[in-house]
Amino acid sequence: MVSYVVSHAGRQFADDVVSETFVVAWRSIERIPADELPWLIGVARNLLRKRYERAARQASLAVEMRAWIAVEDVDDIADGVTQRWAVLDALARLSESDRELLTLIAWHGLSNAQAARVIGCSVATLLVKLHRARNRLANAMSTVEQSTALTRMEHR
Repeated sequence: MVSYVVSHAGRQFADDVVSETFVVAWRSIERIPADELPWLIGVARNLLRKRYERAARQASLAVEMRAWIAVEDVDDIADGVTQRWAVLDALARLSESDRELLTLIAWHGLSNAQAARVIGCSVATLLVKLHRARNRLANAMSTVEQSTALTRMEHR
Protein backbone atom coordinates (compact mmCIF):
# COMPACT_ATOMS: atom_id res chain seq x y z
CA MET A 1 0.00 0.00 0.00
CA VAL A 2 2.84 2.40 0.79
CA SER A 3 4.38 1.84 -2.64
CA TYR A 4 1.00 2.63 -4.24
CA VAL A 5 0.79 5.93 -2.38
CA VAL A 6 4.41 6.85 -3.14
CA SER A 7 3.87 6.09 -6.82
CA HIS A 8 0.80 8.35 -6.93
CA ALA A 9 1.71 11.15 -4.54
CA GLY A 10 5.48 11.08 -4.19
CA ARG A 11 7.45 10.63 -1.01
CA GLN A 12 6.66 14.15 0.17
CA PHE A 13 2.98 13.35 0.84
CA ALA A 14 3.16 9.57 1.25
CA ASP A 15 3.58 9.58 5.03
CA ASP A 16 0.54 11.82 5.51
CA VAL A 17 -1.66 9.79 3.18
CA VAL A 18 -0.58 6.45 4.68
CA SER A 19 -1.23 7.82 8.18
CA GLU A 20 -4.68 9.05 7.15
CA THR A 21 -5.38 5.65 5.58
CA PHE A 22 -4.60 3.84 8.81
CA VAL A 23 -6.72 6.29 10.80
CA VAL A 24 -9.64 5.42 8.52
CA ALA A 25 -8.81 1.72 8.91
CA TRP A 26 -8.71 2.02 12.69
CA ARG A 27 -12.09 3.75 12.74
CA SER A 28 -13.53 1.09 10.42
CA ILE A 29 -11.81 -1.92 11.97
CA GLU A 30 -15.03 -3.98 12.06
CA ARG A 31 -15.71 -3.45 8.34
CA ILE A 32 -12.25 -4.29 6.98
CA PRO A 33 -12.47 -7.40 4.78
CA ALA A 34 -10.21 -10.42 5.28
CA ASP A 35 -8.20 -9.44 2.19
CA GLU A 36 -7.37 -5.99 3.55
CA LEU A 37 -4.78 -4.79 0.99
CA PRO A 38 -7.25 -3.87 -1.79
CA TRP A 39 -9.46 -2.17 0.78
CA LEU A 40 -6.52 -0.15 2.14
CA ILE A 41 -5.44 0.82 -1.38
CA GLY A 42 -9.01 1.92 -2.11
CA VAL A 43 -9.03 4.11 0.98
CA ALA A 44 -5.64 5.57 0.05
CA ARG A 45 -6.89 6.19 -3.49
CA ASN A 46 -9.91 8.10 -2.17
CA LEU A 47 -7.73 10.17 0.16
CA LEU A 48 -5.36 10.99 -2.70
CA ARG A 49 -8.29 12.02 -4.87
CA LYS A 50 -9.58 14.34 -2.14
CA ARG A 51 -6.10 15.80 -1.70
CA TYR A 52 -5.80 16.49 -5.45
CA GLU A 53 -9.28 18.02 -5.52
CA ARG A 54 -8.37 20.35 -2.64
CA ALA A 55 -5.13 21.34 -4.39
CA ALA A 56 -6.97 21.96 -7.66
CA ARG A 57 -9.63 24.01 -5.89
CA GLN A 58 -6.97 26.06 -4.11
CA ALA A 59 -5.07 26.64 -7.37
CA SER A 60 -8.29 27.63 -9.13
CA LEU A 61 -9.15 30.08 -6.38
CA ALA A 62 -5.64 31.55 -6.48
CA VAL A 63 -6.01 32.07 -10.24
CA GLU A 64 -9.41 33.66 -9.71
CA MET A 65 -8.06 36.00 -7.05
CA ARG A 66 -5.14 36.98 -9.27
CA ALA A 67 -7.62 37.65 -12.10
CA TRP A 68 -9.44 40.10 -9.84
CA ILE A 69 -6.24 42.05 -9.47
CA ALA A 70 -5.08 41.84 -13.08
CA VAL A 71 -4.75 45.49 -13.99
CA GLU A 72 -2.28 47.23 -16.21
CA ASP A 73 0.80 48.60 -14.48
CA VAL A 74 0.10 52.30 -14.85
CA ASP A 75 1.83 54.87 -12.65
CA ASP A 76 -1.34 56.89 -11.91
CA ILE A 77 -3.39 54.06 -10.37
CA ALA A 78 -4.93 55.15 -7.09
CA ASP A 79 -3.28 53.95 -3.91
CA GLY A 80 -6.48 52.16 -2.91
CA VAL A 81 -6.45 50.02 -6.04
CA THR A 82 -2.78 49.24 -5.53
CA GLN A 83 -3.43 48.25 -1.93
CA ARG A 84 -6.38 46.07 -3.00
CA TRP A 85 -4.19 44.37 -5.57
CA ALA A 86 -1.49 43.72 -2.97
CA VAL A 87 -3.96 42.28 -0.46
CA LEU A 88 -5.62 40.01 -3.01
CA ASP A 89 -2.26 38.82 -4.32
CA ALA A 90 -1.05 38.13 -0.78
CA LEU A 91 -4.30 36.27 0.03
CA ALA A 92 -3.85 34.14 -3.08
CA ARG A 93 -0.46 33.05 -1.74
CA LEU A 94 -1.93 31.76 1.53
CA SER A 95 -3.32 28.30 2.24
CA GLU A 96 -7.01 27.70 1.78
CA SER A 97 -7.57 27.48 5.54
CA ASP A 98 -5.76 30.77 6.24
CA ARG A 99 -7.68 32.50 3.45
CA GLU A 100 -10.99 31.16 4.72
CA LEU A 101 -10.31 32.23 8.30
CA LEU A 102 -9.20 35.75 7.35
CA THR A 103 -12.12 36.33 5.00
CA LEU A 104 -14.67 34.98 7.49
CA ILE A 105 -13.57 37.66 9.94
CA ALA A 106 -12.62 40.57 7.67
CA TRP A 107 -14.92 40.25 4.64
CA HIS A 108 -17.92 38.37 5.94
CA GLY A 109 -17.97 40.18 9.29
CA LEU A 110 -18.24 37.13 11.54
CA SER A 111 -17.35 37.44 15.19
CA ASN A 112 -14.61 35.26 16.62
CA ALA A 113 -17.21 32.96 18.18
CA GLN A 114 -19.14 32.66 14.91
CA ALA A 115 -15.98 31.96 12.90
CA ALA A 116 -14.93 29.34 15.46
CA ARG A 117 -18.27 27.58 14.94
CA VAL A 118 -17.84 27.67 11.16
CA ILE A 119 -14.40 26.06 11.21
CA GLY A 120 -15.24 23.74 14.11
CA CYS A 121 -12.90 24.80 16.89
CA SER A 122 -12.90 26.69 20.17
CA VAL A 123 -12.59 30.46 20.27
CA ALA A 124 -9.15 30.12 21.89
CA THR A 125 -7.95 27.88 19.05
CA LEU A 126 -9.45 30.27 16.52
CA LEU A 127 -7.58 33.19 18.05
CA VAL A 128 -4.28 31.31 17.75
CA LYS A 129 -5.05 30.34 14.14
CA LEU A 130 -6.14 33.90 13.35
CA HIS A 131 -2.95 35.34 14.83
CA ARG A 132 -0.82 32.95 12.75
CA ALA A 133 -2.87 33.59 9.59
CA ARG A 134 -2.47 37.35 10.05
CA ASN A 135 1.29 36.92 10.44
CA ARG A 136 1.43 34.84 7.26
CA LEU A 137 -0.66 37.48 5.47
CA ALA A 138 1.72 40.20 6.65
CA ASN A 139 4.68 38.18 5.35
CA ALA A 140 2.90 37.60 2.03
CA MET A 141 2.09 41.33 1.81
CA SER A 142 5.75 42.12 2.38
CA THR A 143 6.73 39.70 -0.38
CA VAL A 144 4.17 41.21 -2.78
CA GLU A 145 5.30 44.76 -2.00
CA GLN A 146 8.95 43.84 -2.52
CA SER A 147 8.09 42.13 -5.79
CA THR A 148 6.07 45.16 -6.94
CA ALA A 149 8.91 47.54 -6.02
CA LEU A 150 11.41 45.43 -7.97
CA THR A 151 9.11 45.30 -10.99
CA ARG A 152 8.68 49.08 -10.97
CA MET A 153 12.42 49.60 -10.74
CA GLU A 154 12.94 47.30 -13.71
CA HIS A 155 10.39 49.24 -15.80
CA ARG A 156 12.06 52.60 -15.20
